[in-house]
Amino acid sequence: MKKAMIVGASMAILFSSCVSQKKFSDLEAKNKKTQDLLNTATVKLNDCLEEKASASSELKVLQDQVKNLKNTNSALLNNVGNLATLSSKEAENLERSLESIKEKDLQIKTMNDAMNKKDSVTLALVTSLKGALGNLADEDIEINVEKGVVYVSISDKLLFTSGSYNVSSRAKEVLGKVAKVVNDKPDIEFLVEGHTDNVPIKNKVLLDNWDLSVKRATSVVRVLQNDFNVDPKRMTAAGRSYYVPLASNDTAGDRAKNRRTRIVVLPKLDQFYSMIEDGMKKASEGGN
Repeated sequence: MKKAMIVGASMAILFSSCVSQKKFSDLEAKNKKTQDLLNTATVKLNDCLEEKASASSELKVLQDQVKNLKNTNSALLNNVGNLATLSSKEAENLERSLESIKEKDLQIKTMNDAMNKKDSVTLALVTSLKGALGNLADEDIEINVEKGVVYVSISDKLLFTSGSYNVSSRAKEVLGKVAKVVNDKPDIEFLVEGHTDNVPIKNKVLLDNWDLSVKRATSVVRVLQNDFNVDPKRMTAAGRSYYVPLASNDTAGDRAKNRRTRIVVLPKLDQFYSMIEDGMKKASEGGN
């Protein structure tokens, strides 16, 4: 009887160890998946910013070309004085130059129209978000635009209690307003980033600040999906730990600023550049 009790106790300990190991493996797998999503979203965002810079550079080149062509025409007209005295070759060159100016002007107009449309979409999104969230205090939520990207930053105290990743009922009210705006604009995709301060954390569930930031992001994503029917294919959850601070972590006030969840609206620059390409093609066909 004594032997049977010892064997039973041993098996219970072994079974408990296996379950803990499985939970740990699951957490590791989820953490890796989330990090992969973050890396993908970061690469996509960087590519978008590089493409925008390239488009701006191309616009500057086109404007310089138009300026040079206009200067060339002015010089030709000043030299010949009268079109009736132009040679056949000079008249042909002038006609080609005028056609080239017309085509370049159309291309510049197309790029400006595309940029204005993109800026209008961004402005409309910011206006909608501020209209939905405008009754909140400035220190709780901030909406801004950087390099054409819309950022919504929500303070930690509004979303979670200290060291927790459970979304508060007050926070669900705020996320419901955000969800209404993004549901009204089904074409946008966004990244939910969790940020912490540099105070270390470790317990039975959380290994460190990486875990806390990721779990806060996934908690927000789940609320948006489960409570407000936001399409999960449009969302990415990511944790940044304490490595992207807004302020130093030297004071309680600065640490509070760094504890936040940020919603990053990812620009669809593929659509933006498709508009430019279509416009360029039409401008070229019109010139020919």
